[in-house]
Amino acid sequence: MSTDFKSEATMPEPDNTVNSNVSGVSASSTGGEITEQLQAVWGKVSSLLADLPDYVTDFFKEYQRPLITVGLILGAVVSVKLLLAVLGAVNEIPLLAPTFELIGLGYSGWFVYRFLLRDANRQELLSNLNSLKEQVLGRRG
Repeated sequence: MSTDFKSEATMPEPDNTVNSNVSGVSASSTGGEITEQLQAVWGKVSSLLADLPDYVTDFFKEYQRPLITVGLILGAVVSVKLLLAVLGAVNEIPLLAPTFELIGLGYSGWFVYRFLLRDANRQELLSNLNSLKEQVLGRRG
């Protein structure tokens, strides 16, 4: 077992050479070369921005149906949330909720009496529904 310590550090000697090439621009570059590089980059960016409307138009033409579907779904979700918020606010008004319940019960009673009690009235209701279906969906067959 040796107890001799070395007084010299075993660290490597520093390298005194300096790399003059920093991110593709050498230290010997002149101002003209830099401006040429900037102009080349600006040319690429401006051509991309000039073609951007064509890219956006092609994107919307290609994905028109899915974008419309997503928009309609998001619109429906927002509409339902808004409707529920309005109904919740109206429901908090005193005496308004029971009044609406009475109006709903009265309308339901009138509808049953008008359209569902007699056979002739049921046939009239079915013909009205079929007519509405043809107007909305068009004739089938």
